[in-house]
Amino acid sequence: MTKEELMRRAIELSADSVRNGGGPFGAVIVRNGEIIAEGSNGVTIYNDPTAHAEVSTIRKACQKLNTFDLTGCEIYTSCEPCPMCLGAIYWAHLDKIYYANDRKDAAGIGFDDDFIYQEIELKPQYRKKPSEILLRNEAIKVFEQWTAKTDKTEY
Repeated sequence: MTKEELMRRAIELSADSVRNGGGPFGAVIVRNGEIIAEGSNGVTIYNDPTAHAEVSTIRKACQKLNTFDLTGCEIYTSCEPCPMCLGAIYWAHLDKIYYANDRKDAAGIGFDDDFIYQEIELKPQYRKKPSEILLRNEAIKVFEQWTAKTDKTEY
């Protein structure tokens, strides 16, 4: 399949999502030109704020390939990924991102992620969502256990 055909599939999934009560987002993960997984936005369908098209599709691809590392795969998404999805794409090690609409287009229909991008740049004490360090001395022991573990699977 060509890049354009793969993007058209992501766009088709986004249109299907709108018809089925989801948000206007679709995604396809591809390896060597073959579709590995596809998905759409299910936030309102599943009452799951993490059920974005990209995250849902990453989950499906990882299950299908039985791995958490999608190196060698690319993602085609109908819109520029939000910060959560962008993070998931990096953690999944996808090789490349193709997108159709950009984040300004998304903001124009009420999906404005700019406030999250701005929050990420701030130190935690200046963010709008308060956060507080609690029981670090207890939690750090688990990190020490992880560091000492010789048979861990690193990611």
